[in-house]
Amino acid sequence: MSKATTTDRQSPGPHVADSHDVIRVHGARENNLRDVSIEIPKRRLTVFTGVSGSGKSSLVFDTIAAESQRLINETYSAFLQGFMPNLARPEVDVLDGLTTAIAVDQQRMGSDPRSTVGTATDANAMLRILFSRLGTPHIGPPGAFSFNTASVSASGGFTVDRGADKTRTEKVSFSRTGGMCTHCEGRGTVSDIDLTQLYDDSKSLSEDPFTIPTYTGDGWVVRVIAESGFFDKEKPIRKYTKKERHDFLYREPVKVKINGVNLTYEGLIPKLQKSFLSKDRESMQPHIRAFVDRAVTFTRCPDCDGTRLSELARSSKIGKVNIADACAMEIRDLAEWVRGLDEPSVAPLLTKLRHTLDSFVEIGLGYLSLDRASGTLSGGEAQRTKMIRHLGSSLTDVTYVFDEPSIGLHPHDIQRMNNLLLRLRDKGNTVLVVEHKPETIAIADHVVDLGPGAGTAGGTVCFEGTLEGLRGSGTVTGRHLDDRAKIKATVRKPTGALEIRGASANNLQGVDVDIPLGVLTVITGVAGSGKSSLVHGSIPTEEGVVAIDQTPIRGSRRSNPATYTGLADPIRKAFAKANGVKPALFSANSEGACPTCNGAGVIYTDLAIMQSVATPCEECEGRRFEASVLEYRLGGRDISEVLAMPVAEAEEFFGSGEARTPAAHKILERLADVGLGYLTLGQPLTTLSGGERQRLKLATHMGDKGGVYVLDEPTTGLHLADVEQLLGLLDRLVDSGKSVIVIEHHQAVMAHADWIIDLGPGAGHDGGRIVFEGTPADLVEAGSTLTGEHLAAYVGA
Repeated sequence: MSKATTTDRQSPGPHVADSHDVIRVHGARENNLRDVSIEIPKRRLTVFTGVSGSGKSSLVFDTIAAESQRLINETYSAFLQGFMPNLARPEVDVLDGLTTAIAVDQQRMGSDPRSTVGTATDANAMLRILFSRLGTPHIGPPGAFSFNTASVSASGGFTVDRGADKTRTEKVSFSRTGGMCTHCEGRGTVSDIDLTQLYDDSKSLSEDPFTIPTYTGDGWVVRVIAESGFFDKEKPIRKYTKKERHDFLYREPVKVKINGVNLTYEGLIPKLQKSFLSKDRESMQPHIRAFVDRAVTFTRCPDCDGTRLSELARSSKIGKVNIADACAMEIRDLAEWVRGLDEPSVAPLLTKLRHTLDSFVEIGLGYLSLDRASGTLSGGEAQRTKMIRHLGSSLTDVTYVFDEPSIGLHPHDIQRMNNLLLRLRDKGNTVLVVEHKPETIAIADHVVDLGPGAGTAGGTVCFEGTLEGLRGSGTVTGRHLDDRAKIKATVRKPTGALEIRGASANNLQGVDVDIPLGVLTVITGVAGSGKSSLVHGSIPTEEGVVAIDQTPIRGSRRSNPATYTGLADPIRKAFAKANGVKPALFSANSEGACPTCNGAGVIYTDLAIMQSVATPCEECEGRRFEASVLEYRLGGRDISEVLAMPVAEAEEFFGSGEARTPAAHKILERLADVGLGYLTLGQPLTTLSGGERQRLKLATHMGDKGGVYVLDEPTTGLHLADVEQLLGLLDRLVDSGKSVIVIEHHQAVMAHADWIIDLGPGAGHDGGRIVFEGTPADLVEAGSTLTGEHLAAYVGA
């Protein structure tokens, strides 16, 4: 056997390939970035800091990660590119040294009713294969254990022509065994609809009887019902015969012709189930969600007991465990069960399944179960669930991009997340992290601080270098990096209490607690200890309770702070009153829209497989309104000039003088209160950062009438400097007579509380109990819980 010989000689110098050790960005102008030029070291952990809205996500996600994805897409054939999203090239002059980017953001996971933690991570797929091989009795292939697969059977015949008038009919049959529960169709819950919330049965179809959103008298949905020919349009619904009532509520889809157009008529109940009830509640628009909450009661499916699976799928077991039992276990318990299986025929499958389940435990999600609906995960849990597939990956020289991976983590859990980030770096990957928490900034090899302010006052690089350099840089982040809130010297006295007795939602173990009213109460504990279950699952959502959760605000590029907060309505009415015309003229989505661009302000040109090109509309010059509308003025400004105003300027504009509009001024005050004075009224929601969206949502809900405010991690996406402003806002709410209950991990909020309720001691079945109730000072002094230890270290006690 020959062996290659080597020549021992001095290397002439570094290889030319080793010179590509930075990602070079030159002239980045995406969103609010102002010609940013920067070099980011490869195979290092770089943390991007700066106040909320300073341009961190615009640089990391919308420029670096977006261009990497676009270049990868271009390597596919033109045919495949036709099925991919058309990504526009970011506004940047030069981007060099890019590697494959994997972005792990805070976006909630798919909220389809049949989407679970197991289906989102392939763990369910591996379990289905495992049960199809080892389960007894054997019931069929992996699809027989899938709650997304229905059982189907069919039979028929086809004719075979053999020529010369010889034909033969052959019978065929087909069957597929699925695991879907036929009663709930794999959703685990069934709905009971209150018919009195759907229509007024004293009215006829000609009298617009429906109370369902979008079911208006002149709409096509109602026209199809009224003109289907099945009903007398003038007959009150309560007087329908038994057959008419059945056709009205439950009739199967049937073709009808209305005004010469072929349309489909379907009973009201199946139509509602397809249009409203097939969607996850959290993904619905607010008015649709309010209707569903009012009209529909969801209960656990009696046939499958909420497991989503058919009786056949549940009959097959490995030992004494069926697949529904396995999916209902906490993942750390399931990992132990799988470790106890020893079957050589499926050894590679067991190895992969063990690794996936162990990754859940390692990342701090061992308290979840595989049957947990993915739409119920918090932003932090969703982000960590997406990380599962990257742990143990053999890929190197990849750029991993994370958006605040510490969200939703107790200080005790942050160190574990830091270790995972360092592991990814040590495998030779470039790790880019957008972060506000000092604990994560501390592990950075390189820090980039953007600012100095937010929006138009940001978009520049204020500092890049080491952590120690940041401390002495004098930037907003540098000045606040070592800020520590002090424990309150005196706390407010409660004016009453909200009693919770025997709370047992999810992992809560019969919790009895009195939440004080008239003060700032913070609910804390490690991730998975039962905080959200206690607050959202046990506090009655009656009149007077305003709940502000973590669900992201939704909006298209036509949505902006004015439309989202309801500010647009009083502004349009003020313009209409001042000029004696209709309010609809001052909406870019209605009569006042520029006819050329339909109120978008830009013209989108579709170039097939190439990215669409957006160019400013030449007719309205990007102002979105037709020229005649811009002639109407209020206080010397037209509607496009008002929408271009920052919140702070608009607050002054609508506060006095000819343009004085109290309703608008009140909303603008709330926006300024949450620190959004720099946002322009017409800025598209799609360009706002996570922190800006969180505060916009907070400002909107501050207008709701209620005596108790429940906030779920309001510091999400907030810079250290912004947290101070949030604390001031919470104080003002309490001082105005409100009760504020906050689920929070941030030590500054804990230190500022009047009362703390700490859940634990661990997560999942190791949590669900009250481990401390009292003032922050008492918690620090006792030091008996993980929260107490970390709060004591934070305040230097």
